[in-house]
Amino acid sequence: MERTRRPALYPRLVAALAAAVLTAGGLVAAAQTARAADADIARNGGFESGLTGWSCTAGSGSVVTTPVHGGSGALKGTPAGNDNAKCSQTVTVRPDSAYTLSSWVRGGYVYLGASGTGTTDVSTWTQSAPDWQKLTTSFRTGPGTTSVTIYTHGWYGTPAYYADDLTLVGPGGAPEQPPAVPTGLKADSVTSTSVALSWAPVTGATGYTVYRGGAKALDVSGTSATVTGLSPATAYSFQVAATNAAGASTLSPAVTATTSASGGGGGGGTDLPAHALVGYLHSSFANGSGYTRMADVPASWDVINLAFGEPTSVTSGDIRFSLCPAAECPNVESAAEFKAAIKAKQAAGKKVLISIGGANGQVQLSTTAARDTFVSSVSKIIDEYGLDGLDIDFEGHSLSLNTGDTDFRNPTTPVVVNLISAIKTLKAKYGADFVLTMAPETFFVQLGYQYYGSGPWGGQDPRAGSYLPVIHALRDDLTLLHVQDYNSGPIMGLDNQYHSMGGADFHIAMTDMLLTGFPVAGDTTKVFPALRPDQVAIGLPASTQAGNGHTPPAEVNKALNCLTKKSDCGSYQTHGTWPALRGLMTWSINWDRFNQWEFSRNFDAYFG
Repeated sequence: MERTRRPALYPRLVAALAAAVLTAGGLVAAAQTARAADADIARNGGFESGLTGWSCTAGSGSVVTTPVHGGSGALKGTPAGNDNAKCSQTVTVRPDSAYTLSSWVRGGYVYLGASGTGTTDVSTWTQSAPDWQKLTTSFRTGPGTTSVTIYTHGWYGTPAYYADDLTLVGPGGAPEQPPAVPTGLKADSVTSTSVALSWAPVTGATGYTVYRGGAKALDVSGTSATVTGLSPATAYSFQVAATNAAGASTLSPAVTATTSASGGGGGGGTDLPAHALVGYLHSSFANGSGYTRMADVPASWDVINLAFGEPTSVTSGDIRFSLCPAAECPNVESAAEFKAAIKAKQAAGKKVLISIGGANGQVQLSTTAARDTFVSSVSKIIDEYGLDGLDIDFEGHSLSLNTGDTDFRNPTTPVVVNLISAIKTLKAKYGADFVLTMAPETFFVQLGYQYYGSGPWGGQDPRAGSYLPVIHALRDDLTLLHVQDYNSGPIMGLDNQYHSMGGADFHIAMTDMLLTGFPVAGDTTKVFPALRPDQVAIGLPASTQAGNGHTPPAEVNKALNCLTKKSDCGSYQTHGTWPALRGLMTWSINWDRFNQWEFSRNFDAYFG
């Protein structure tokens, strides 16, 4: 205890002795200078700039205008389930120095603390604060400590708490230096109007600025960016600078990319509307939603995926599709009527695809023979019904990675390599207008930010992130990726917080990952590059009966507002704004009809 008090008393003692005995004032000035070095080094402790500088678990934090202790904003943390609403920030400090942490709080259980001090981590708390109450604790950093994490949190199952005017008083850390020049800048994919860029991460950088022809084009926080609004068949020069609070690096060496003459950068369906609605039609089976005839699908739906083509066995690669039996679906149309209705939809500008897989259709192309059978059997379905392309909806155990397959850019697992080869063959056969979509679950895509396959030492679920090599290898052929943001457990976003399905926050965080890119399994040398926004749609269930994680229309609109307009974002900070986001996907058209067309009507109302 004495060691924590002495730094505060020592300057006063020196000043008194100097005034009484020495009268020279030199020591007084030195003492005053030492005290002036202590300052509040917490960022945005008054929450006047929203949650800037703060990270809150599971979207549990928000800034409110009442109640506040001072200024116009205060933090509100809302514990829920297994989350205690912890909000934290990391602060640069000096080694072997004393610090005092304080905050005004109110509400239920409220904790205030610091971790990573290098000595003894500290915390203080109050069980109940019906009005504003000040919490204070202090600590000394260790001899090698240059940063600490300060935090507040509530307690599980208790009401919300509030915090305001939080301060960390002590000497600031060493002055921050601008980051080094980024290296490895390259053009990953090119369309007629856009160029996707990526580069190696820079230590100490908090963001990056992309330049086009020497002029600033956009700011991003990750190591990839897509520059849009370009002219076809035109050469462009790009550079990137790394930034932090101290400034910007010099510009990287330039890379040149030439946009294509026409088309949308791979993937058919470039004549889709700017904002498209995608839905699955239960064509081969019935369930509680009832059977919907193709001719009865409303004009709102731009892409209709026929559910499902399924294999004769898990490893055969032999895909079959047939209409629902009349005994199961009394109102099913004839094959001729079904085909005529498909042609009518296509004449109206709609796309009709065969979707392969689904929850019950496990497909493992473990041999080249199965690969070739897949190509021939899928081609037969496409030709028979005159379809526009293919949707890959591999779920369950269809895709997993063999032990030792650790680089999504160079997969070696046969079921992955053969699937990529089969799709490329189909694309080559049907040409540029072939529409290719995918509907993986979050487990197979965004979970790859934390885990990839069985991991470098084995023991992990080998399915984790296993769609990433397929998406990456086919990104130039991919029309749409609509990850299923439902039937999912909590998934970590780029803010390193877990997000749970059912609200706008989940869709914002999951989609931000696709449009920003991310290091796979945390390896910054293996970054999954961002997809173009016109390649991405958000997948949701159409009703509470359709799947876990149903999102009310108001929350869907919040997610769209955040991603396309940078408004209604809540606590999550996206890494860009993407007005060209393609749209929404739902399971399913049948369930939307069962729910009085709520999903599609909301889409139409939002996009006009």
